[in-house]
Amino acid sequence: MRVAVIRKAHFNAAHRLHNPNWDEARNREVFGLCNNPNGHGHNYELEVKVTGDIDPETGMVVDLGWLAALIRREVEQRFDHKHLNLDTEEFRSLNPTAENIAVVIWRILRAHLPERYDLHVRLYETPRNFVEYPA
Repeated sequence: MRVAVIRKAHFNAAHRLHNPNWDEARNREVFGLCNNPNGHGHNYELEVKVTGDIDPETGMVVDLGWLAALIRREVEQRFDHKHLNLDTEEFRSLNPTAENIAVVIWRILRAHLPERYDLHVRLYETPRNFVEYPA
């Protein structure tokens, strides 16, 4: 019997959307205000969904305390109150769009989950704009 458990998390981060292969005019045209040279910030809301079989011994798919600690250690501590372009290795050469942030978070967390679990990440950049990976 497969069941999904979902843990919410939150982090604040700044970023600049910018393609170094383009000139400043093209960057402004495509990314608008998000191309501010000093960056801009978001209060990101994250939902991490882990799907798997219920363990007959524990009655749980995964221990939510363990999942919360994993997210805190691998995502929140890594990205909270950081300028993603400047302060993180993951986005030094990767444009930190919401899409790319969600994929990076998925890859980080996937490395810590046994293969028997499915993983899905939903990242809210604003209350009205969010991305999901995998789609």
